[in-house]
Amino acid sequence: MGNRRRASERNRTKPAVIGGMIAVVVGGAGFGVYALYGGGAAADDSSSASDAKPVKKGPLSATEVKSTATAFLTAWQSGDVTTAAAATNDTAAARTLLTGYGKEAYIKDVTLTAKKRSGDAVPFSVKGTVAYKGGLTKPLAYESELTVVRRAKDGKPLVDWHSAVVHPDLKDGDKLVTGEAGTPPVKALDRDGGELTTAKYPSLGTVLDGLREKFGKTAGGKAGIELRVIRAEAEAESEDAEGSAKGSGSDETPDKTLLELSKGTPGTVRTTLSPGLQASAEQQVAKKAKSSAVVIRPSTGEILAVANAGHGFNTAFQGSLAPGSTMKIITASLLIDKGLASANKEHPCPKYSTYGGWKFQNDDKFEIKDGTFKASFARSCNTAFISQAKELSDDDLTKQAQQVFGLGMDNWAIGVPSFDGSVPVQSQAQMAASLIGQGGVRMNPLNMASVVATAKTGTFHQPYLVAPTVDKRTLAKASRSLSAGTQAQLKELLQYTAAAGTAAEAMAGLGPDFGAKTGSAEVDGQKKPNGWFTAWKGDLAAAGVVQQGGHGGETAGPIVAALLKAGS
Repeated sequence: MGNRRRASERNRTKPAVIGGMIAVVVGGAGFGVYALYGGGAAADDSSSASDAKPVKKGPLSATEVKSTATAFLTAWQSGDVTTAAAATNDTAAARTLLTGYGKEAYIKDVTLTAKKRSGDAVPFSVKGTVAYKGGLTKPLAYESELTVVRRAKDGKPLVDWHSAVVHPDLKDGDKLVTGEAGTPPVKALDRDGGELTTAKYPSLGTVLDGLREKFGKTAGGKAGIELRVIRAEAEAESEDAEGSAKGSGSDETPDKTLLELSKGTPGTVRTTLSPGLQASAEQQVAKKAKSSAVVIRPSTGEILAVANAGHGFNTAFQGSLAPGSTMKIITASLLIDKGLASANKEHPCPKYSTYGGWKFQNDDKFEIKDGTFKASFARSCNTAFISQAKELSDDDLTKQAQQVFGLGMDNWAIGVPSFDGSVPVQSQAQMAASLIGQGGVRMNPLNMASVVATAKTGTFHQPYLVAPTVDKRTLAKASRSLSAGTQAQLKELLQYTAAAGTAAEAMAGLGPDFGAKTGSAEVDGQKKPNGWFTAWKGDLAAAGVVQQGGHGGETAGPIVAALLKAGS
């Protein structure tokens, strides 16, 4: 990692070119390189009792932020790991990662360029060279950022240490390693045999990483030499006994390739993705910030498309969000099973309903007088469901979700990491809130596409991205199907909602073989709720969420409807 000559051997009057190494370059803020000697942010701050000064408190000054950032960056660039680590508030973790930057990641000749600060944050660019054994070299460049904080015990400004300071793709505990990739590359294909790439489908980055992690060693490829992010949880698993490792249904984040020094030979993995629907999904989520969508085939469980507006995390497969009123699909099936509701029978929908000490209300405090359960479902009446909480056991909803819809048992094996939904057993007000998709219930678009698909077919088919025959894995099953009577009523509720309820505007022109449910999930600290929408048309089912978007029919609805149209 660059020249490792100590500070005492360097010219103390100004940054200089030493052994081919350029000292920290400073950008728009215009601050100079801060001396690391005699009182710098990383200098020894020991003092005698007689010299003790009052602990400085309050906001950091611009000078403190600039000098602390520059001291850290200068020391890191020069290879002085000890001094750089001492300029942070977690010396041990910083020393470990910065040491590994040179010795494990083989990154050298580093140039760090500080840019204009923003409050206590200082963005900076990184340029260097990855130089591996045998003469393999490749330039490396990326952007990062650090934040300066004041240490409480003595007021000293320090870099707030997180692994992301070294590289934005690092989470705390992760590390950078250059070497033979632990997993050979894969060439992922769509269902028609076309290659899937992030250039063509930007959303698929995490999916392609997951496919490599799962199938790289069995698809016939050969590993190349790469700079990779090695995840802390993956490393911890490798130290456990084989039987204790997380299953394919976990929400772990796969390792990530940052730079390829020599190409490996990829193996081939065919997926179930439809090129046309995937392209459409990419286009649709690009229209709404923080949106995600999934399309599946109800009769088989094949995943036909997956897309996320933000490409850093696969919310569509791994998100864990309250699903709001789309959860009423599961709750309605439970109430019908138990004889507590029937599609065309009168059902109460008052303005308010109280349970477990909480007072629940409908959107805009509406009520439906002398209305049917179908009318309440179509208009998404909360109190129609809350009013039945007193007739249910605490675990009824959990059992329905698991036994009929295959959710919440952490046993889906779709081919890449996924979250299988969660419907925990709760009591009192939290149990009532779960009936309308709040409380502790957590889902993602993949889960909710599966829910509406189960309502359509009557039987849960676990979604999958890679056919189980490829690696002989066993797909999850539900212990029972919907009864014929319950399924018929549930479909009627969903069809009526798509035709004349809260989903009608989005679903216009898609009938008659269709059904839909909207949802809005309140989240603490958000001004707007997360908007949800799930629907089927023919043998297609789709679901989407727009975080902080507002009502699902207006935000996620158009995305889902467009995907159903594209696939028909």
